[in-house]
Amino acid sequence: MTERVLTLRELNRALLARQLLLERRRLGVQETIEKLCAIQAQWPQSPYIALWTRLTGFRKEQLTRALEEHKVVKATLFRITLHMTSARDYPYYAAVVLRAARETTPRVTTQQLEQLSKRVRAAAMKAPVTHEQVEAIAAEAMGGFRWRTRTLTPLVHLPPGGTWSHYGRVQLGAMEAVLRVELPSCEDGAERLVRRYLNAFGPATQQDLLRFAGVRVGDVRAGLERIELQRFRDERGRVLLDVPEAPLPDGDTPAPVRFLPKWDSSILAYAPPERTRILPEKLRTTVIAKNGDVAPTILVDGFVAATWDVGTKRDLTITPLRKLTKAERAAVDDEGERLFAFFRS
Repeated sequence: MTERVLTLRELNRALLARQLLLERRRLGVQETIEKLCAIQAQWPQSPYIALWTRLTGFRKEQLTRALEEHKVVKATLFRITLHMTSARDYPYYAAVVLRAARETTPRVTTQQLEQLSKRVRAAAMKAPVTHEQVEAIAAEAMGGFRWRTRTLTPLVHLPPGGTWSHYGRVQLGAMEAVLRVELPSCEDGAERLVRRYLNAFGPATQQDLLRFAGVRVGDVRAGLERIELQRFRDERGRVLLDVPEAPLPDGDTPAPVRFLPKWDSSILAYAPPERTRILPEKLRTTVIAKNGDVAPTILVDGFVAATWDVGTKRDLTITPLRKLTKAERAAVDDEGERLFAFFRS
C-alpha cells in the first residue's frame, strides 16, 4: 500500500495540534507536560511561558507547586540539556537517554562508567549534591568531560531549582530518593520514549526521534518494534512514523498567534532540515545561533514570523522577521500584551 503523502502545512498543523498550539486547553500541569513529551528548561522562564501559551488560565504557582510536590521534575536529559518532564515519565526517559549519553563518552570503559555511576548515586542518596561535587567525583576519570558527569545517574533538581526566578546554585537529589522509584528496563523506557515523542511531535522520521533524544537506533529499537506504527511520507519522499489515531488536522486549519519561549521543543524536535515544518529555512540562522541558542519566537499562521524579548527594564520588544499584515500585527500585539501581563503577575 502506498503511504499517504503529507504536505508541509499538514505536518505543521499536526505539530501545532499535538503541541496544544491550535487552541489553549484546560489541563493539569503534569498531564500537559506528558502530552508535550518534555519542555526545554535551560532558561528558567521557558517552561512557565511554554505552559502559559498552551493552557487556559495558567498561573506560575501551578508549575512551582508541581515541582515542589515532585509531580514534575527538572533534570539533565535529552541531548545532555535541561528539560522538565512529568515525574511519571522521567524514569523511563532516563533509562534510555542517560545510558546512551554515558556509553558515548570517549575513552572511558563500561566498567569505569558503572563504578563512577555507583559512586555518584551513593553520594546523592545520602544527601543533596551539587554539580561541582559530582564533577569532583567523576570528571577526572571521564577525561575531563565534566558535562557528561551529569549522565552517570538520574539526578533531579530540587526546588527552588527550576522555578521562575531561580538562577542560583542547584541542589540535586537521586531520582530513587526523591521520586521513590527505580529505573525501569531499557526496553520499557524505549517504548515510553517513542510513544511520547510521536504523540507530541509526529509524524516524524526515525532520525528526528534520534536527534531530539540524543540516542542511537539500538537504544530505541525495542520501542519501535513494540508499537504498532503508522507510516506516511513527506513531500520529499521520506518515511514518517506515527502512532495510530494521533491528530492530523487539515492544512488549512486556522492557527492563532502564539509566543514560544527560548529553546521551545516544537522547533528543536526535528533533525535539520525538517525544522522547516515550523521554522522557514530563510529564518533559521536568525532564530538559531551558531552556539545553539534559540531565540524566543512568535508563530503567525503556524510558522515563525517574529522574535520577542523582555529586556532588563521588563519591556516587551517584538522584531518581525517578515512583513506582517495590519491584522497579523494587531493579533501579535494583543497576544504580546497578554504575555507581558503574565510576566508581571
